[in-house]
Amino acid sequence: MRIGHREFENLVGDALDEIPSELTREMSNVVILIEPSHPEDPHLLGLYEGVALTERTIDYGGFLPDTITIYRDSLLAICATEEEVREQVRITVIHEVAHHFGIDDEWLHRNGWG
Repeated sequence: MRIGHREFENLVGDALDEIPSELTREMSNVVILIEPSHPEDPHLLGLYEGVALTERTIDYGGFLPDTITIYRDSLLAICATEEEVREQVRITVIHEVAHHFGIDDEWLHRNGWG
């Protein structure tokens, strides 16, 4: 599947727009990145790196932003249609944002998000 960089960025933006505003307002010190693929695991679709909101204490401060990286080429490689790309991007973005809120993979898989 081939989709231009700008269009893929728009899909990520659309997925973020689907997250209720009361949640996105609570997102703190996090940046969303789009990269071609993970350098060590080309099958990885997304990755959250940082300190989840549920793990931050009063001592949290002065940290670099958390990152949510969405891996464009990895996502495109598993999709056959633009609609599949849109849905998989949505699932991946929500999955990684959930990690920012402290929701683990076990819960996400159990509830159909991974």
